[in-house]
Amino acid sequence: MHKAELWQSLSDDRVQCRLCRRMCVIAAGERGQCGVRENRSGTLYSLVYDKIAALNLDPVEKKPLYHFLPGSQTFSFGTAGCNFSCAFCQNDALSQLPRQGHAIPGRMASPGELVDAARRNQATSMAYTYSEPTIFFELMRDTAVLAKEQGLYNILVSNGYQGPDCLEKLGPLIQAANVDLKAFTDKFYKELCGARLGPVLENLRVMRELGWWLEVTTLVIPEWNDSQAELMQLAGFIAETLGPDTPWHVSRFHPQFRMCHGESTPLATLERALKAGREAGLRHVYIGNVPGHAANHTYCPDCGQRLVERLGFGVREFRIHSNACPDCGQHIAGIWT
Repeated sequence: MHKAELWQSLSDDRVQCRLCRRMCVIAAGERGQCGVRENRSGTLYSLVYDKIAALNLDPVEKKPLYHFLPGSQTFSFGTAGCNFSCAFCQNDALSQLPRQGHAIPGRMASPGELVDAARRNQATSMAYTYSEPTIFFELMRDTAVLAKEQGLYNILVSNGYQGPDCLEKLGPLIQAANVDLKAFTDKFYKELCGARLGPVLENLRVMRELGWWLEVTTLVIPEWNDSQAELMQLAGFIAETLGPDTPWHVSRFHPQFRMCHGESTPLATLERALKAGREAGLRHVYIGNVPGHAANHTYCPDCGQRLVERLGFGVREFRIHSNACPDCGQHIAGIWT
């Protein structure tokens, strides 16, 4: 166990966790809704500080980040647990085990060992991912500090539900983030995720103000968040609030977890989302989970020339020079080198 941070004592040995927007009030002997922060006699502990449940060397495109050091490798890890309960979770075997009362899986690893492994594997960055990294904040923060000292970038892949104190602590440590904006209705968040939309929108604004390179992903689920009106609203929020250069990844849903009897997202629906993004003024909209689609590549928003060609998660051709299109000189937003 590792003593947690970002919490306060209450009466009767209760504590309030201030790590995410749930602000769980936890009685002695109980855990927060993430399943991995436990109140023991009035002190809150993290149960996953040194329990790594998933660890891989990934292409950065897998996060997905398409405008951040393309073609580079990121040393990615996560622990069990999550502060959401998404019915469509694509990684429930990792994220939901603690909430279901199962033992917390993982192998021991310290922040120093993780950073050393990243350097040995010639990674350019660390990615806090797979489950929601907010729930292993202490491990993420300590690792990010060491990574930054060693010249590595730090990447957050998140549902965007951090508390204000958490974002303040992470502000100077994170360089890039991909955040799931799962839908644009509170009904979706409440019924399918056990959360609310408002905090995610607010946190996206804060992340932009912190200066992180930001990309947004939406898993498009038939009959839940695929209406053209909602797609237009969501794309409009990204364009107007986060900026038209913010990449938006619209990804195909595959039946999973408690939504295993539905249909995968039709390609036509994803292409409608692509059109909605472009009509809202977004310059870079990508279709995810459809290998080989033309919308996997990066194009110049001015002259239309293909600048980054991708095959799966690999980069086959890269034609951006000095942050600009070599054909027309148009600036291409991103962190390219």
